[in-house]
Amino acid sequence: MLISDMVAKMISELLEQNDGILEIGRNELATRAGCVPSQINYVITSRFTPERGYIVESRRGGGGYLKITRVKMDRNTYLMHFYNAIGNSIDNDASRAFVLNLYDKEIITKREAELLNILLSDSSFSSIPPQLRCKIRADLFKNAILVLLKE
Repeated sequence: MLISDMVAKMISELLEQNDGILEIGRNELATRAGCVPSQINYVITSRFTPERGYIVESRRGGGGYLKITRVKMDRNTYLMHFYNAIGNSIDNDASRAFVLNLYDKEIITKREAELLNILLSDSSFSSIPPQLRCKIRADLFKNAILVLLKE
């Protein structure tokens, strides 16, 4: 198992044990995980993001302090959160992360996730000028979310 996977698993377990809220020093977390604090930073910024349903507060100095909160939302609030988080532009990697989260939260089926990933993939935009792709992807994804809100 990669160190980043192990750290993410440990943070997830700590969140689960603490009702979705974790307050801990960055150095303390690094010591528990047996890694350097920069590895903690990487895991936090790549896996515990707003589009994945987390709020992270961080303070530097004195070992650093982290507060990670898993946001609890009903289905429609969650979809509106996604709609707003997409903004006016979204790249392929971010759209895949959003789709995975919708699937993980059981808002869409596996088949719907596969279809969305194909629709929003870079290969679907090969005939579109590169400077427009992320904007069009965002527009399509937001329209799909609006359809989900009507269900």
